[in-house]
Amino acid sequence: MQKQKNMKHGAAGLFFLFGLLFFVLISRFLYIQVTGTAGGEVLASKIEKKYEKKQVLEAKRGSILDTKGEVIAEDTSAYILRAVLSKKEPEHVKDPEMTAAKLAKYIDMDEQEIYERLTKKGPYQVEFGSAGKDLTQVVKQKIEKMQLPGITFGRTNKRFYPNGIFASHLIGYVEKDEKTEEMTGKFGIERYLNKELQERDGKLTFDSDSEGFLLPDAKEKVVAPDNGNDVMLTIDKKIQTFLEDSLSKVQAKYDPEQIIAIVSNPKTGEIVAMGQRPTFHPITKVGLTDTWRNLAIEETFEPGSTMKTFTLAAAVEEGVFNPNDSFVAGTYKAGSGEIHDHSGIERGKSMTFLEGVQRSSNVAFATLAMDKIGADTFREYLTKFGFDNKTGIDLPNEITGKIQYKYKLEKVTTAFGQGSTVTPIQQIQAASAIANEGKMMQPYVIKSISDQDTGKVLKTTKPKVNGNPISAETAKQVRDYLETVISAKKGTGSKYALDGYEVAGKTGTAQIAGPTGKYLVGKNNYVFSFLGMAPKDDPQLVMYVAVKQPKLGESSVGADPLSEIFNPVMQNSLQYLNIKPSDVKKQKASKIVDYTNKTDSSATKELKELGYDVSTIGNGRRVLDQSPKAGSTLLQGEKIILRTEGEMKVPDMKGWSLRDVMKLAKVAKLDLKTTGTGYVSKQNLEAGKKVKEGDSFTIELSQPDGATEDIPTNEKTE
Repeated sequence: MQKQKNMKHGAAGLFFLFGLLFFVLISRFLYIQVTGTAGGEVLASKIEKKYEKKQVLEAKRGSILDTKGEVIAEDTSAYILRAVLSKKEPEHVKDPEMTAAKLAKYIDMDEQEIYERLTKKGPYQVEFGSAGKDLTQVVKQKIEKMQLPGITFGRTNKRFYPNGIFASHLIGYVEKDEKTEEMTGKFGIERYLNKELQERDGKLTFDSDSEGFLLPDAKEKVVAPDNGNDVMLTIDKKIQTFLEDSLSKVQAKYDPEQIIAIVSNPKTGEIVAMGQRPTFHPITKVGLTDTWRNLAIEETFEPGSTMKTFTLAAAVEEGVFNPNDSFVAGTYKAGSGEIHDHSGIERGKSMTFLEGVQRSSNVAFATLAMDKIGADTFREYLTKFGFDNKTGIDLPNEITGKIQYKYKLEKVTTAFGQGSTVTPIQQIQAASAIANEGKMMQPYVIKSISDQDTGKVLKTTKPKVNGNPISAETAKQVRDYLETVISAKKGTGSKYALDGYEVAGKTGTAQIAGPTGKYLVGKNNYVFSFLGMAPKDDPQLVMYVAVKQPKLGESSVGADPLSEIFNPVMQNSLQYLNIKPSDVKKQKASKIVDYTNKTDSSATKELKELGYDVSTIGNGRRVLDQSPKAGSTLLQGEKIILRTEGEMKVPDMKGWSLRDVMKLAKVAKLDLKTTGTGYVSKQNLEAGKKVKEGDSFTIELSQPDGATEDIPTNEKTE
């Protein structure tokens, strides 16, 4: 009885419990039915999301084009390799071993690693990391031809730079932003104009059934993709290619710390080419860590003698430059310091100011700036030529140099390019005034921005005059004087002569400030530079090139790597632009005949009549030997050494080139030792001293540009 009683109580308890649970369930059901929500979420919205399908409509980032519409950077289709592993799908990988062997031929992944990915347990499909991304259309088609079961592709856009290393620090590159997952410009124009170039993907939304098929009468919702705008630059692909080729050759040959080169149109301020070393590849990013700066606008240094271009222009504009006036070379007192010449000019010798320009005499330019123009007036010209401010070029991170002009020594050294600092782009802007009839043009690289879809031009850059520091007549006179730097016998720019075009320009050799505050010493520790324009009478192009610390051989000088960039780039560019060559008088070259056994007087007379510079070693009448040898081709004005009978006496070799000294050493059979580069400034054997075959002698060569006095640490910027 007690047992039955307990069973009745248990059954009643269970009935009550299940009744309570049923009541809660019914109440919850009625609540959901009435409110349409569960767990704080609207169920209708959740169902809509479940059956609503989205498809991304990819947009294209704007292209970057050269001045003629040639592609520099563009979006192009790329493909992602995928493999379906789920056996629920009819098309899945059925033979992993065979599939791995065939895929290994087309992607950069080991066959065994591919096999391991294809035999993973669990995933619906797998990808192949970086090896399976950014595949080209060609690779995709080759894989598709093999008809491998389960192998599929996804499509995406990638940034393509068809020219490889090509003004890389100017153009920049793009990278996926970790936060937004969008491709974003990270450097150069890609970053500077990212908002204009940036694309915005669209989307297609539609209602579907559980299988993903479009429901009857369902409406598609389309948000159209918004392509980025195209950017056209002033860069000319052809000229930039000339530049990149020359930079690469010089980099390989001389291994300098840096090379900077800019080519501009002085009529408009357009930058038609800009390059540097070190550089990087915009796709692989190889070399990017070597330097993050665009050296043309983010590097300041003491310019050296290219600065004399503007000192000369100021002197001509002020009417104080008389090319035939003379000055005493050698030294110039500057407060407590002293300026020295180092271009083979004998101390105390008088020479004309034009020869001072040609030889790049520091004393000549110190005299012009301080004694002729006046320190205060000269300082005003530095401002007029734009050296106090940024140029305003349409590129990010431009900096400006600093004009050191407090003490007398600073004022003097600034006149020939030491102590004060400038940027390469500031020199290009200032040079445009000399090339463009006195009008100084602001440099720029962005030509226009246009709609990618319609081609409608949205923005155009117009040339802007940034100043008028000199008159058109002054500009012409300065170009005429600078042309003699290249054409004159003792000019420092002879290596920059072009075939068919007259060049006006100025060389520069700037010292480099070391960590202790003193200038570095040694043949290679300079910034060698050249600022030139052509054709001289109506310059179409201005080019600046600088090479820092090249590794020069024994017989090499700083002008060698510079001319190996300037000459081919300028020559090829002028021809490419169909600039008509001028009637440049060419130096006559002819083969030298044998003068041995002739008398010294007759040989000397004949050679001088042919236009050669003759020097004799020996006091006899009969010629025993000569250098260069008979049959050698020699240009007019070059030196030929004659050795005669009798005792040999050392000539005065000050101002001689190393090549000419080597001719003498060869013909006299002397043991030559040299230090430095440039022209002879010292010789250990005095002129007139007797020598015999086998004797040793030493010469010291000095750079044609640059002062050697120390400047206080706070006056140097590198």
